Amino acid sequence: MAPPPSSARRVAAAGLIGTTIEWFDFFIYGTAAALVFNRLFFPEFEPVAGTVASFATFAVGFIARPLGGVLFAHLGDRHGRKPVLVASLLLMGLATVLMGVLPTYGTIGVAAPLLLTVLRFAQGIGVGGEWGGAALMAVEHAPEHRRGFYGSWPQIGVPAGLLLGNLTFSALSAGLTEAEFLAWGWRVPFLCSALLIIVGFVIRLRISESPVFQRAAQRQQHTRTPVLDVLREHPRVVALAAGSFLATNATFYVGTTWIVAYTTTTLGYERTSILNANALLSFVDIPLMLAFGLLSDRIGRRGMSMAGMAGLAVFAVPYFLLVDSGSIMLFLLGGIVVQVCRTAVYGPQSAYFSELFSTRFRYSGASLAYQLAAILGGGLAPMICTALYGWTGSSMAIAGYVVVLCLISFGSSYLLAETFRKGLTDDPAPART
Repeated sequence: MAPPPSSARRVAAAGLIGTTIEWFDFFIYGTAAALVFNRLFFPEFEPVAGTVASFATFAVGFIARPLGGVLFAHLGDRHGRKPVLVASLLLMGLATVLMGVLPTYGTIGVAAPLLLTVLRFAQGIGVGGEWGGAALMAVEHAPEHRRGFYGSWPQIGVPAGLLLGNLTFSALSAGLTEAEFLAWGWRVPFLCSALLIIVGFVIRLRISESPVFQRAAQRQQHTRTPVLDVLREHPRVVALAAGSFLATNATFYVGTTWIVAYTTTTLGYERTSILNANALLSFVDIPLMLAFGLLSDRIGRRGMSMAGMAGLAVFAVPYFLLVDSGSIMLFLLGGIVVQVCRTAVYGPQSAYFSELFSTRFRYSGASLAYQLAAILGGGLAPMICTALYGWTGSSMAIAGYVVVLCLISFGSSYLLAETFRKGLTDDPAPART
């Protein structure tokens, strides 16, 4: 029996608010890494090396994400989605607030970057458990013919969190001098997280557990080792799902992290202009994700994923030519085209990944696929882009990197099965031969 629409809307809204808060915490680190961490925590390095070191600490969060995904997925498949969501939110919030009071290299020396790395690792653990729980709660509460639409709500938390973070840093950059921003202004977004976490905590305590999980628990349809079971029984599906998300995740962090450093330090764009442009692009993401989530309920998930990756591969070179033009309007035009291609994949992804796995290890399978793509795509992308540009001196090397990732994701999506007509209690969807 499907949950009533009011219940689905309430859970989807709670997922949206919670993921927005968690991704705000995760993304403000990336913005700070691009703007100030190289000077505050790695002042002994020359500029390019300092930026690489700063992005290396950014990547630590992605290295931790699969570990968080495994830990929270095990608990979520064994004990339910709701308690895991509350725990991941609290862990993320605590780590973020502690970053806001962390002394810099000038105060405590080498201990500063080490502590920063530890807290970033804790952030990665928290967000590693977040996506799977929020996605599954929305999809498992949704009516069967609207799983793509309701599953797109927690996906919106990503651009919403980025939008909130960019607007916060943009306001601080505009209202403070460079000295004030370096001295204390960068800390404000991290400290504001405390209030957001309280709001998210209260909201998540009020939602009900997934009815799909409850029915499976009543029938004792669970496993003692869900992570091991999904890897043993469906390793190819996990690998292909991760591959299908690789380019989407990598290009997101190229556009929101590396591009900030590249455009402001190499191309001479104003920092506030780039932050505002990325905020606008994040806002554009929101209706696109809802629209593509809804469209996937009519035409399917797999074909949309392939179309999005094909479009992104074709547009990679023109995009970087537009960025290199130095025009903020052309930068926005290129960004909007990229957003359309990427959201065609990301909007329906909660539903797609949920439908690929059965209830007894759905949290584990979906989280492992998502987080593996995150570390191989998003976590390494800013460092790889910085190294490629330092080696070649041309953004076309970055475009080539993007094309290769898109081809991997296109092939992975082609080898996955279509799932939008599949019930959540059916057997896992097989990979195509």
